[in-house]
Amino acid sequence: MSRTVVVSNRIPPLGEKSDDAQAGGLTVVLRDLLEAGGGLWLGWSGRIHATPGAPTLTTRGRVTYTTIDLTPAEHDGYYNGFSNGVLWPLLHLLPGLMRYNRADAEMYRRVNERLADTLLPQLRPDDAIWIQDYHLFPLAAALRTRGVNNRIGFFLHVPFPPSDVLSVIPGADRIVRDLLAADLVGFQTAHDGENFAGAARDLGGASVARGIARTDERATRIGVFPVEIDAPRFAQTATHTTAQRAAAKLKASIGDQKLILGVDRLDPSKGLAERLEAFGELLHREPEWRGKVSFLQIAAASRKDVPAYRDLRLELERIAGRINAEFGQPDWVPIRLVTRACKREVVAGYMRLARVGLVTPLRDGMNLVAKEFVAAQDPSDPGVLVLSRFAGAGDQLREALLVNPRDPDALIDAIDAALRMDLAARRDRAGRLWQTVKARTARIWGEEFLAELRGRTHAVQAADPAVPPAALTLGPVALHLPASGLGGPPDEGALHAARPTH
Repeated sequence: MSRTVVVSNRIPPLGEKSDDAQAGGLTVVLRDLLEAGGGLWLGWSGRIHATPGAPTLTTRGRVTYTTIDLTPAEHDGYYNGFSNGVLWPLLHLLPGLMRYNRADAEMYRRVNERLADTLLPQLRPDDAIWIQDYHLFPLAAALRTRGVNNRIGFFLHVPFPPSDVLSVIPGADRIVRDLLAADLVGFQTAHDGENFAGAARDLGGASVARGIARTDERATRIGVFPVEIDAPRFAQTATHTTAQRAAAKLKASIGDQKLILGVDRLDPSKGLAERLEAFGELLHREPEWRGKVSFLQIAAASRKDVPAYRDLRLELERIAGRINAEFGQPDWVPIRLVTRACKREVVAGYMRLARVGLVTPLRDGMNLVAKEFVAAQDPSDPGVLVLSRFAGAGDQLREALLVNPRDPDALIDAIDAALRMDLAARRDRAGRLWQTVKARTARIWGEEFLAELRGRTHAVQAADPAVPPAALTLGPVALHLPASGLGGPPDEGALHAARPTH
């Protein structure tokens, strides 16, 4: 089998496996996939140095890690400026937070060019290259201009917007054409795949039929691969001694109060302010919950150099302070806001204890926290998941209480309903959700993507554009394109009808 080459913005910590697990389940999955067949992982080291310096190569087992350091100018322009100041908010349909300048856009491309130059001498002719996420939109095209003919796949971990929204970015057409330099472009949901199909037509000049975007240069397959978790393993984590000790300590501090739990990065796309406000309004409308519920919101601070993130933290502190001052009692604090990251085992223990899990982003690619909450539950006395219908997980976790996080009344009603739900209903919902999350793993997700990438020649040649378009199954989800082969944003019903075929 050919090697797999992963390119991502960051390289995971090169310490013990337990350290990698703290960085996230996908880190472990990608590392294990590389280890299984031998591979290479390229990305930023996380360090910032005055001069770029030469790349660093480190071999662990069957994996070679190649890291580069960023200069302060590269970090400011490529990472803070364009990736997180322009792409992140726009991909999450938050254009008001976008801060574009041409210098950042140019630095973004220069860093991608540098990564391409770093990778080029290490490539073998039969390597399969797998590029990860929006930081690296230009990389496939940069490799092609250097004569790379290897199979290249790209996976987007966040949402992809409709073409008219994407076109707000100067040079959006070039971004789309860059992605069309890959052989396979993967997304979390059918909605995102359809949006990209529309952008490939509208901005990239491609013809699109049967899930394949064709330009003069190549045929690019559009696939849908929902990211999963290892649910049985996470369920075990939730019952681990460390998890149970943390849960017992929290339980002792809240007594008989029902725990409402939110676990997110501190990010404007997560709907955190709307969530806190809804909880405060619930206490206003339903006085019976005062002193009987406690809301713990873990919002790990991130991207501290981006003004929107600093402003969000101040806003959350203001909202939580106001609600605690209005409703709090000497022996009861309504909201506990924590802006530090917690260990994975600790979070799992909190999830198992919680009566309500609030996962209500304004927009999200998948949101694995929702699936982890399901996996962590005690089947004899489970909690209730309140989930945004605008998270990719909403397509799969249909037995959650699905809400529009921008509708305050709907969010308030959902929290209230979750708190009041009887044991039989909670068990029924939790059981059906468990069946959904345990059926697949993150390892299967990665293997399916790579299998599609390595099998792309046969599939593209077999797809006759003269055949009337139908559902093209790439990975576990069918991507439906209209007869014109154009992918536009579906209505709400179509979005929620996009279900896994497994």
